[in-house]
Amino acid sequence: MGAEHILAFNLALLAALVSPGPALLIAIRTTLVEGRLAGVATGCGLGLMAAIWTLTALLGLESLFRLVPWAYAAVKTAGALYLLWIAWKTWTGARDPLPEAGSVGRRAFRGGVLANLANPKSVLFSAAVLVVIFPRGLGVAETAVVVVNHFVVEMLFYGGLAVLLGSEAVSRRYLAAKATLDRITAAVLGALGLRLLVER
Repeated sequence: MGAEHILAFNLALLAALVSPGPALLIAIRTTLVEGRLAGVATGCGLGLMAAIWTLTALLGLESLFRLVPWAYAAVKTAGALYLLWIAWKTWTGARDPLPEAGSVGRRAFRGGVLANLANPKSVLFSAAVLVVIFPRGLGVAETAVVVVNHFVVEMLFYGGLAVLLGSEAVSRRYLAAKATLDRITAAVLGALGLRLLVER
């Protein structure tokens, strides 16, 4: 494994990160609603779970999912229901005031972990990318490098997003249109949840 493999993996990863999906929407909304600290904490959770999915792909979990389809279906259904629950909470709370700071960091981190745990398709995506980019038979040290690299890239991306969106000017604009933006977010998350639930 060489530097060119890591570079190719990072480019594919960045392309996936910027595509609209549950993780990106949740990271954006959390930052806008609860601030930069919560956005960074959510990014930590999202990055950790994404790196774990990459590790499981390297260890062959996607093969297990193919051999035992009901296991994948069970994880996928649970993930879809979680996304639908988030969509419902976001929709019904669209006109609610912003939450108090409290234990924002811990709650946001847990939300990030659950958001990416709710998407078992991540392991299949990781497996496909890994097979195309990396040579077969990676050793323990090389596997660790890939997984840690994945976590670092996600952290840099979501940390930068939190800094950008956590400014006072952006927050003021969000607050002015909170109800509408929250309902749009809820609709998109609900659609993604339904798609995950029904697709074969």
